[in-house]
Amino acid sequence: MKQAHSPQISVIIPTFNRAWVLAKAIDSVLAQTFASKEIIVVDDGSTDETRDLLAAYGDRLRVFTQPNKGVSAARNLGIRHSCGEYIALLDSDDVWKPEKLACQMDFFLSHPDAMICQTQEIWIRKGKRVNPMQKHTKPSGMIFGPSLHRCLVSPSAVMMKKAVFDLKGMFNPHFAVCEDYDLWLRISTNIPIHLIDRPLTIKYGGHDDQLSRSHSQDRYRIASLLHLVQSGALNQEQKAAAISVLQEKCRIYGNGCKKRGKNTEAQKYLTLYAQLSGTQQAKYLLYQPTS
Repeated sequence: MKQAHSPQISVIIPTFNRAWVLAKAIDSVLAQTFASKEIIVVDDGSTDETRDLLAAYGDRLRVFTQPNKGVSAARNLGIRHSCGEYIALLDSDDVWKPEKLACQMDFFLSHPDAMICQTQEIWIRKGKRVNPMQKHTKPSGMIFGPSLHRCLVSPSAVMMKKAVFDLKGMFNPHFAVCEDYDLWLRISTNIPIHLIDRPLTIKYGGHDDQLSRSHSQDRYRIASLLHLVQSGALNQEQKAAAISVLQEKCRIYGNGCKKRGKNTEAQKYLTLYAQLSGTQQAKYLLYQPTS
């Protein structure tokens, strides 16, 4: 993408074998009313027609390729190569309404201390619009507490100052799923995540290649919570809340493993649950989920 000056916003789109939907995502960025942007697509080792599709866009895109390393590594690569002061993420199966970036930039201009914001979403599942459940209601501001239970921030709805990554680190490349849950928790310990109450992101789901279909999300959420509890980044109230949620997730996941006959894994998590219940302290070995 040739530009006379540095873009204000860098849009990062990671993709892996999504040629069948990728053009819709890219076209929705090209249709944005906000002009000062660059579009970075990271091809995470695709083996379908992705390369030819991207080549057809010419210099309207900046394209980076890597061997298949996962969505976290792909996003991180794009962020490292970005030129904008702001980062907007877009999953390759989602799309934006044309005014999405302009609306978020207006928010930042009117709230100069804000570091990160997200929009509301329209959810499409298997071609039909669905309404989010009450538990998925997006809060605004200091959202650490409610975010412990489930991910309440959508990558495709977010825009943030690039400086956030200097403060909080990037996506954890060891996480096959829940890498966003992990990052939003790290950010929300002391940075408000603001909500723009307009549905400017269209999020598609229900297709067979979604990562959440093939990985246990609770296993990665447990790992994220363990790391966070041990990080020293939490105040006492946050630490107590995180340990409480960690206990419950260990209990539920451990019992689920037991029902499925995964006795070694069940014992690991139920033992951790017992330890947490007995001491309420965060003196545990770090756990990295295995692939």
